[in-house]
Amino acid sequence: MEDAFDILIVGGGMVGGTLAAALAGGPWRVGVIEARPYGAPDQPSYDERNIALAYGSRRILEAVGMWPMISAEAAPITHIHVSDRGYFGAAHVDAREQGVPALGYVVANRLVGAALMPLLEAADAVELLAPAAVETAQDLGDEVEVRVNTSDGARLLRTRLLVAADGASSPVRQALGLTARTERYGQSAVIANVSVDRPRLGTAYERFTDSGPLALLPLGGERYSLVWTQREEAAAAVLEWSDADFLAALQERFGWRMGRFVAVGRRAAYPLLMVRAEQAWSGRTALVGNALHSLHPVAGQGFNLALRDVAALLEVLQDARDPGAAEGLNRYQRLREPDMARVIAFTDLLARLFAREAPLLGHLRATGLLAADWLAPLNRIMARQNMGLIGRPTHLGSGQEPAWHRT
Repeated sequence: MEDAFDILIVGGGMVGGTLAAALAGGPWRVGVIEARPYGAPDQPSYDERNIALAYGSRRILEAVGMWPMISAEAAPITHIHVSDRGYFGAAHVDAREQGVPALGYVVANRLVGAALMPLLEAADAVELLAPAAVETAQDLGDEVEVRVNTSDGARLLRTRLLVAADGASSPVRQALGLTARTERYGQSAVIANVSVDRPRLGTAYERFTDSGPLALLPLGGERYSLVWTQREEAAAAVLEWSDADFLAALQERFGWRMGRFVAVGRRAAYPLLMVRAEQAWSGRTALVGNALHSLHPVAGQGFNLALRDVAALLEVLQDARDPGAAEGLNRYQRLREPDMARVIAFTDLLARLFAREAPLLGHLRATGLLAADWLAPLNRIMARQNMGLIGRPTHLGSGQEPAWHRT
């Protein structure tokens, strides 16, 4: 069975799904290949993990039409507090001082998935293939041939543009021989939801500790989403701690700014690494999201950077006659390179700088935090970086919906 598409997206999670939703109603025939059935408990767009959504990312989701279905349950971040355990000084970023309603939002993955499905299911020109897996991919010059295994058997698909949104290990990237640089941090992120007895409404915390960064994101009320970086060899033991031992250790590392930690939910851990593809495209294939770049979670920039990939690719496709033409994909690379280079370097620097314990280095970090707090220009740069507003905005980054959504 052979099918022809204009655009074929491998990976239908939050990144690939958002791209497909934005393409709905456009001039292209779009296919989405996703390994897990939509709505399944282990589908990444439907689980209970949380993401920090930057203010600039909200504007992208507004343009795509997803934000109204997310906003009611999105917890706003109106204040960010950054500190370094054991050293004096902290940096603060406030939404009112930046002239925005919120610096960002904490959103459950399942909300993004729930917002995507109505848009995808209503799109006549978008075909969902799930569950399905890519077996082979071959660039033939004027199109890409993709062999897919589905629950109904094998299908041979052809597309003018193949988009790899299939994660940091990206089978598509590997099948096409696209190279990527991978660096392990020797750390794992332990994630869980926790409750406190003196919550601070709308305040997110980033605290650097001797084991690594610790982030607390407000979920509303007394609940917070915790991302606690541990040395890789220690993560398994942390998962085995009793709730009481876990909360006591967290209290000792974080302090008493929100009173006592009183409850913790189910815990999980995943190893941290940086993946950076050498090119954003090759032939008729474009990389987006973790297939292009996978980051340390220290600054909460991963999904936000991926959404800007989507926005830039959509801008290139606005006026394209051939979605996979080299000139368009080369423009996509040029649009993304400055933003990617800046965010990857910033995130990597934070992860390494605050992982090292040395008195002189600690005092230098404390001085830097004080400078970021007291120097208005530096504070604004830090705020705009967190909000995803540094650099040239795409049409979607300015909240402008795709041209075909307006016709």
